[in-house]
Amino acid sequence: MKILLLNGPNLNRLGKRQPEIYGTETLESIELHLRAVAGSNSCELTAKQSNHEGELIDALHEAADEGYGGVIFNPAAYTHTSIALMDAVASISIPVVEVHLSNIHARESFRHNSMIAAEAVGQIAGFGSYGYEMALHALIHHAKENDHE
Repeated sequence: MKILLLNGPNLNRLGKRQPEIYGTETLESIELHLRAVAGSNSCELTAKQSNHEGELIDALHEAADEGYGGVIFNPAAYTHTSIALMDAVASISIPVVEVHLSNIHARESFRHNSMIAAEAVGQIAGFGSYGYEMALHALIHHAKENDHE
């Protein structure tokens, strides 16, 4: 199964940006770890990051068109503002798991609402980089469950 790891704005700054909130791990190290976990589960992981909303939308569309089995998506600040990304997730038939390093529900009130959550199969927040691994296992489980239906 092919999985897309898609990260939104400012996540390329992980390790440098507000480590008290987002930790000290870099996006590159998260990607390397997740590729290894994916490989040990017979999955292929492709990672993309963009600070541009349209590029994230294009990546979601391409994942669906290119036969990916699912998307692990951290839309970052677009979580709370982007109807366009919500519509992009709704427009594809592959499962999307929304991930956040911090617990968005325990932060500023404007972060409590996710535009993406209603269209995702699930949301994982507050577990730091381990949330990405949790999302990968959730997608694998989801695929197995849906193969039996």
